[in-house]
Amino acid sequence: MTENFKRYDNLFSLCGLNCGLCPYQLQGNCPGCFKESFCAKECPIVPCSVRHGNIQYCFECEEYPCAKYDGIDRYDSLISHKNQKTDLAKAKRIGIENYLAEQREKQQILNRLLTEYDDGHRKVFFCLAVNLMETDDLYSVLESADRETVNMTVTEKSDHIKQKLDASAQQKGITLRLRKGNGW
Repeated sequence: MTENFKRYDNLFSLCGLNCGLCPYQLQGNCPGCFKESFCAKECPIVPCSVRHGNIQYCFECEEYPCAKYDGIDRYDSLISHKNQKTDLAKAKRIGIENYLAEQREKQQILNRLLTEYDDGHRKVFFCLAVNLMETDDLYSVLESADRETVNMTVTEKSDHIKQKLDASAQQKGITLRLRKGNGW
C-alpha cells in the first residue's frame, strides 16, 4: 500500500516527527516522510493515511488520535518521539504553515549549531536540543555562547554550548537524551 502514499512535506511527518531536524535526513540518508524513504516503508501509519485519502498529517483524520498513537512517544529512534502528539496538536492549533515556518527557523538554528559549534560529535545532541526546545530558549543560549566562546577552540565551544543547552533544557524539565526501547 505504500506505493500509493503521497506526501508533500519533508519537514514534518504524517505522525508528528520533525523530520527536518533528524540527523539521518541531515546526512542525506532519508528524504523525509515520503514513500521512497526507509521510514515510510516501515511505518504502520502510512497504510492508514492511504486508506483515509492520503491525509498529510494524522490530526486531519476524524479518528485521530487512534490506537496507533498508544505509546507512540514512549521511545525514540534517530529522532525524538517525545513530542509527537504535542507537535501535532501545536501544528493543528497554529496552522501547518505557521508550524512549518517555525521548523524552518529551527533548521537555521540547527545549521548554525552544526557549523559553528560542532566538533564532529554533537550532531545527534544538537538535533535533539533543537527538536525539543523552544526557539526563544535556543536563541538565548546561542547569544550567550557567542559572547562566551570567542577565543575557544571548536571542541571547547562544543563542550560549552552543550552544557548551556543542557542547563536551559533542565530548567524547562527537558532531558536531552534519546530514550532507547522498542518503538514500532
